[in-house]
Amino acid sequence: MPRRPAPRRLPRSVRVAAFATAGVLALMAAGQAFLGKPAQKARPQPVAAPATSATLAPLPNIETVAWEMLRPKDWDPMKPFQGLDIATLEDDDPRAQRALEEARAYWQDAPMNPALDGRAARMTGYVVSLDGEGEAIREFLLVPYFGACIHTPPPPANQVVHVVASQPSRAFRTMDVVTVSGTMRVKASQTMMGDAGYQLGGAVVETVKQPF
Repeated sequence: MPRRPAPRRLPRSVRVAAFATAGVLALMAAGQAFLGKPAQKARPQPVAAPATSATLAPLPNIETVAWEMLRPKDWDPMKPFQGLDIATLEDDDPRAQRALEEARAYWQDAPMNPALDGRAARMTGYVVSLDGEGEAIREFLLVPYFGACIHTPPPPANQVVHVVASQPSRAFRTMDVVTVSGTMRVKASQTMMGDAGYQLGGAVVETVKQPF
């Protein structure tokens, strides 16, 4: 039986260029999701369910922190894409690679809100597990929109919270919605799933139900 010829592999330069253009599109989509553009489909508002990962312990002066509070008001995540007409980009356009590199560096160096450091905080978001598949989850990233770090590139560092729960739990998994409560720290951490600008240690984690 004749051997089937191996599929033709595109030259590396072409593959890198195509990846750069796709990466720019993905980052722009992530930035728009982060800003909550009205053109996107509205996400269901989470409704809290009984806590399952730990017994809730009241924190003094706890405050519900919205995602927009984590970034300075004058910081624009879409700044690296200003003046870039995505409709004119070709797969071999060097502007795509340049924009991708600039956007990644800009998002990694995103400024934090120092006023949140040491504050008792409560936040709701999506889970990106940092523990092994199938294991009880204790350490995870909390991100503001579905698919972040999984289906789209990580959000800016000032939109990612590195959470270490008070105890491991199997009650939630990646992309489930949870509410976390603990002491917020402005502290950078690098993980295999993305960079975080904030940390929440010893956190109580509540599972959340989403209406459909």
